[in-house]
Amino acid sequence: MSTTSLRRDHDLIEKVLKAMWSTIPLLQSGKTIPEPILNQVIDFSTNFTDVCHHGKEENSLFPELEKKGMPRNSGPIAVMLMEHEVTRKLGTRMESSSKTYLKNGDATQLISDMQEYINHVVQHLWKENNRLFEMAEMALRNDVEQVNKSLLEVENAKLKEIGKTREDYEKFADEFAKQFPSQE
Repeated sequence: MSTTSLRRDHDLIEKVLKAMWSTIPLLQSGKTIPEPILNQVIDFSTNFTDVCHHGKEENSLFPELEKKGMPRNSGPIAVMLMEHEVTRKLGTRMESSSKTYLKNGDATQLISDMQEYINHVVQHLWKENNRLFEMAEMALRNDVEQVNKSLLEVENAKLKEIGKTREDYEKFADEFAKQFPSQE
């Protein structure tokens, strides 16, 4: 499948989002989320979700879909690009409110920003998994090997740019999920 790599990213992102969601009641009750953990959450949201994962979609998947006739300025690609921009803005807000929280201990804005970020990204991932990726599988069914190679190249370049490995992010997600298990 041409979206396997992207679906793996989604699984990792969802693991972190569930653990993030589990931190919200703790913050609401006045418990402290340690700075190193909060900084890793922000790093994951900013660098893995946006730079790496969105980079793979924007620099590999979307151009491949455009070659197959899917327009960039309207339809699914345009919606996804607009939602990626919203994710970036929410991530920036969350980063700012986390700094405020770490400085003065007031978690009010951080809680609000985390809730908005999580809700937005969960809905976005659902649309990609259940709509865009289904269309991509059909459109790219004859180009799977080439698309997978392109996605891997973009992932490696983006991670190199960040100075981390996929394993770094997978390890963080596992540890974060253990420390803050989902309340489902």
